[in-house]
Amino acid sequence: MPQSEGGYVSLPAVNGNGSAIYQSTTEPTAPPSVFESMKRALGQAIKSSPNDSEELLRTERQPVIVGVGARDRDKSGKTLTTKMPSAPTHTAEEAHLLGTMPVDPMDDIELRSVQLQFPNARGSILEACEQRRVPTDKGDVHVAIQGDTAKPAIVTYHDLGLNYATSFAGFFNFPVMRGLLENFCVYHVTAPGQEEGAPTLPEDYVYPTMDDLAAQLLFVLSHFGLKSVIGFGVGAGANILARFAHAHPDKVGALCLINCVSTQSGWIEWGYQSFNARFLRTKGMTQGVIDYLMWHHFGRNPEERNHDLVQMYKQHFERGVNPTNLAMLINAYIHRNDLHLARTPPGTPGTETAATTLKMPVINITGSLSPHVEDTVTFNGRLDPTNSSWMKISDCALVLEEQPAKLAEAFRLFLQGEGYVSEKPQ
Repeated sequence: MPQSEGGYVSLPAVNGNGSAIYQSTTEPTAPPSVFESMKRALGQAIKSSPNDSEELLRTERQPVIVGVGARDRDKSGKTLTTKMPSAPTHTAEEAHLLGTMPVDPMDDIELRSVQLQFPNARGSILEACEQRRVPTDKGDVHVAIQGDTAKPAIVTYHDLGLNYATSFAGFFNFPVMRGLLENFCVYHVTAPGQEEGAPTLPEDYVYPTMDDLAAQLLFVLSHFGLKSVIGFGVGAGANILARFAHAHPDKVGALCLINCVSTQSGWIEWGYQSFNARFLRTKGMTQGVIDYLMWHHFGRNPEERNHDLVQMYKQHFERGVNPTNLAMLINAYIHRNDLHLARTPPGTPGTETAATTLKMPVINITGSLSPHVEDTVTFNGRLDPTNSSWMKISDCALVLEEQPAKLAEAFRLFLQGEGYVSEKPQ
């Protein structure tokens, strides 16, 4: 059959001993390649030894020609199999001729029975949580409950542009955390209007201040009958939990705060965020707002660390956030007042009269690439060194997503040191 039709023809017979070796071999009619020329040269060398040729002829397997239509039959008219063999069946001599080595046969392998013990799926936190709306003096608050309510409580609070699912789903579905949280019940608190698919708040709605958002936690604790909780907050949520712990130290047993800012906003932050809030109200989620939110969470050049994670968060900011509601939360955050924390006791010259530090154990965490490192250092300088610790995790900014294993281990050791966890979970 001509080469233009994809056919193959047998090589002409070669006189001399061992010529039958190549009579059953097929070759394209195109000009021979370098590999084919080397095979022919090796063949000529083998044919020079009659004994070697006869031994090869006895050990050689009849080759199978794979084709379609009329080419699926051999010279006797018998239909050939077109199934790909599971592994090469060349002899050692053929492997040497063809420049290949024999490999172990590999049959079909099925991985249907292989399953993860704790699948790290973001959507599973939505299915595992019981959704509640808690009435407060400043409107309803969305709370998602994860776990057995009879166990010790952990209260979480999210950062700007996020909600409980986008902020904590990946971390709390991490295998180490899922094993640890068998001993706790988590209450995920979402700021008003920031939950997934939230309707636009009314124009006459007065959004709570940061102090008001902290005071709303009293209604949450009272609604579920919680006497003391462990706080776990990120960014703006960490600031809210710190305010609540400062005002109600008897209600908080321990705090894990990530990228917590304890001071009021500076001029640069106030200016950028004021423009963001204005654009969110008038134009919606613009590219400038997205860029600022990405910097707020990931720092500089996040694409170089985790491109897929960055794209996922960008899509969330574009599609999953109510711009008007986010503008209200940003406006409340940039108008926050100072936490009025001081390491020195009240009455010391040069300090404010009402300035006191947090009395409960605090672990203060940030990422080495986060834009809030200096803020956490300032916050650490206001805490009591006997019951607080500062930790900077390397190679990350958004610690919960980029370094969940290190954060989970730090959180576990922190709880274990406070007597909440007796041993490492299996």
